[in-house]
This record gives sequence, C-alpha cells and structure tokens, in this order.
Amino acid sequence: MVAKPRKTKKKKVIKPVPHGHAYVQATFNNTIVSISDQTGNILGWASAGLVGFKGPKKATPYAASQVVKKVTEAIKMHGLKEVNVFVKGIGGGRESAIRALNANGLSILSIKDVTPLPHNGCRPKKRRRV
Repeated sequence: MVAKPRKTKKKKVIKPVPHGHAYVQATFNNTIVSISDQTGNILGWASAGLVGFKGPKKATPYAASQVVKKVTEAIKMHGLKEVNVFVKGIGGGRESAIRALNANGLSILSIKDVTPLPHNGCRPKKRRRV
C-alpha cells in the first residue's frame, strides 16, 4: 500500500472588522443576539438557551445581558469597536441587551426597531358562539 500524503489545513486569517451590525431578537420565550460585519457575514452569536438558561428564565433581562457578554467574548478576536443595533421583537430582553452591548465595550452608532408589523395580516378567527 502506498501512503497518501496528508493535506494540511491553512490557518484561517482573521481580518480586523471595525464596524458591524448587532441583531437582537427578543421574543417572549428567548433572546438571541448575533453580530455580523457590514456585508452580513456572522462573526458570532448566542442565545439564552446556549448560555444555560431554561424555561421562562430565557426571556428575562438578566439572561439577555449574559447572552451579550458571551457574544462579545466570542468576537473579541475580530476587533469590533462600533455596531449598528437592529432590534426585533417585544420580549423582556430588548433594552437590557442594548445596555449590555454598550457596557461590554462596543460603541452603539444607531438603534433601529425592525419588528414586523402586519398591514392587516391574516383573517381573524370566527366569532365564538356559546
């Protein structure tokens, strides 16, 4: 048998990213924070379930601050300094996630609410007859 030469992987070069986008999805059940560069490539993300919260504790403001702390540790190597924040949803972790982004060393350039709103939406259920 002839031994095949082993292929070695190239070391991934991490380019510094000074500006980025932070997406906060705050629902009634969970809080998910993902941070991307300007083009939309995700640098790091975390959710309350990933951090270790279970059940109704995932939607609390404290859980949201812990999620942001985990994300900022994950993206430290990219050298991110400034973010534009996009908030979606009406959960308890909205404001605390934004405050935690600021407290963990990221300067916030803008905050935009991108919660989807129905323009009349689906047809409502028929009226209940008793």
